[in-house]
Amino acid sequence: MSDETLDLGLEPEPEPEPKPPRTAPAGAHPVNVLHLVMGVAFLGLVAIWALVESSAASASDLRWLLPLPWVLAGAAGLVAAAPRMRGARD
Repeated sequence: MSDETLDLGLEPEPEPEPKPPRTAPAGAHPVNVLHLVMGVAFLGLVAIWALVESSAASASDLRWLLPLPWVLAGAAGLVAAAPRMRGARD
């Protein structure tokens, strides 16, 4: 055996270039839906507390005021998660 190799004139196939990772546009980042939902709910509860403390709303109004932050937080979560539910775009 010799150290010479047989040259058939074939070139090796080039390796495919790896796809760059999907990134958000400059200055943007993916939304963390859990953080968004809990933040909206927390802000809603703080707003209701401020309304009750300032006497703008009474204790009897809490029956319909307390569900509002949870409904708004759920709606915000659905809107934020909607692009993920559609599937990956290629």
